[in-house]
Amino acid sequence: MNKSDLIEQIAQAAEISKSAAERAVDAMVGAIKTSLRKGDNVTLVGFGTFYVGKRAARDARNPRTGAEIRIKAAHVPKFRAGKAFKDGLN
Repeated sequence: MNKSDLIEQIAQAAEISKSAAERAVDAMVGAIKTSLRKGDNVTLVGFGTFYVGKRAARDARNPRTGAEIRIKAAHVPKFRAGKAFKDGLN
């Protein structure tokens, strides 16, 4: 499923136009990004929690040349599924 498939399903389920569903999806993603940038977690009860993880700096090798390179430390978005969401899949 891609973004347009998700928008179509939301529009059908909520009985709204596709453009309204697209604005809603974009607003939700934007709100999650903004909260994560501030360092906050986003918890959707019954679905899961979005949070920021830290990836340490590390050394790696360029597969093409074999040269050693340094990869900087980074903050990465992560998601932990909630119990109700996990139980709904089984």
